Amino acid sequence: MTGPVPAAPSDATPGGAAALDLVALSGDIARRVGVKAERHAPLAKLTTMRLGGPADLLVTAHNGFELRALIRFARSRAIPLTLLGRGSNVVISDRGIRGLVVHVRAEGSRIEGTTYVAEAGVPMARAATETQKAGLSGMEFGLAVPGSVGGAVWANAGAHGSDVRAIIESADVLLADGSEARIAAPELGLGYRESRFKSEPADGSGEIVLGATFRLEAAESDVIKERLDDIRKWRQAHQPLGIPSAGSTFRNPAEGPSAGALIEQAGLKGLQEGGATVSEKHANFVVNDRKGTAADVRRLVDTVRRRVAGDAGVDLQPEIVFLGDWEGWPWPA
Repeated sequence: MTGPVPAAPSDATPGGAAALDLVALSGDIARRVGVKAERHAPLAKLTTMRLGGPADLLVTAHNGFELRALIRFARSRAIPLTLLGRGSNVVISDRGIRGLVVHVRAEGSRIEGTTYVAEAGVPMARAATETQKAGLSGMEFGLAVPGSVGGAVWANAGAHGSDVRAIIESADVLLADGSEARIAAPELGLGYRESRFKSEPADGSGEIVLGATFRLEAAESDVIKERLDDIRKWRQAHQPLGIPSAGSTFRNPAEGPSAGALIEQAGLKGLQEGGATVSEKHANFVVNDRKGTAADVRRLVDTVRRRVAGDAGVDLQPEIVFLGDWEGWPWPA
C-alpha cells in the first residue's frame, strides 16, 4: 500500500483540542435524530471506486426528515459534515474523512403532470426509468449518470448531449442559516459541470441540495425505452463497466479534443500507478482494477495531467473530487 497507513481507531478524532468525542456524539445522534451512528466506519464500499479510508462517524439518512435533522445537528455543533450519495465521482483519501459523513438515501419521488419531483438520494438511473414508464422524456441521459439527484444538481451532471440544466425547474435547498428555499433554475448558476453549490464551503456549512423538480415532455413510453436501450448499448461498448472507477476523470476542455482523446493521443492508455490504471477502453476513466489505493489513483491522475500538459499544452481539470484528509499531498511513496 502506498501513502500513509491510517492510525488505529480510537474514540476520538485526531486534532488535539478540536478532537471529537465520537462516543458522545453517537449517543446524541441516536437520541436527537433517531438513527445509529457508526464509528470509524469503512467508506470504500459506498463508492464506485471501492477504495478510501474510514469516516469518523457515518450515518444513513433514509428520508428527507433525517437528512435535514442530521445536517442541522452537525451545524449546531460545528462538526465537519460530508454528504455522500452514490459515491460515483469521488476518491476518498486512504486516511478517511474527519467529522460526520451522511450517506444520503432519501429516495422519495413522484410524478406531477409533466414534472418529476425527486429527493436528493434518488439514483439518476432510477429517475430515467421511472420517467420513461410515466411517458415523460428528457431524463434519458440520467441512465448514464451513476450518481444521485443531489450530486447531479451539484455538478450539473450530463451525458449523451443533455444535462441537468436542460430539464431542471427548481432545486429545494437547505440554506446556510438553516432555512429552506426553492431556487429557480436560472438562479442555480448551472454551467458545464458547474453550479452555485460548488463554491460552498467543504465542511457542509453552506447551501445543500435536498431535492429537485424537473420539467419534462410527454412522449410514447416505448420510444423513450428505445433511447434508453441505445444508451445502455453505447455504454457497454465504450466504457469500462463492471470495473471500479469514479466515472469520467477529467472535464472536457472548452475547445478542441475531448479529455479522453488528449489522454489517448499522449499514449497513456494502460498507464499504471500501483493498483490504478488508465482504462484501455476509455482513456478518461481511471480504474481500480488491481485493488489500488486512493493514493495510487491520485498519483496517476497527477501524472496524466502533467503528461497531457507537456504533450498538448492543455491543463486538464479533474471532474472527480478528492474527498477527506489529503493534508500534505503529495505523500511520499
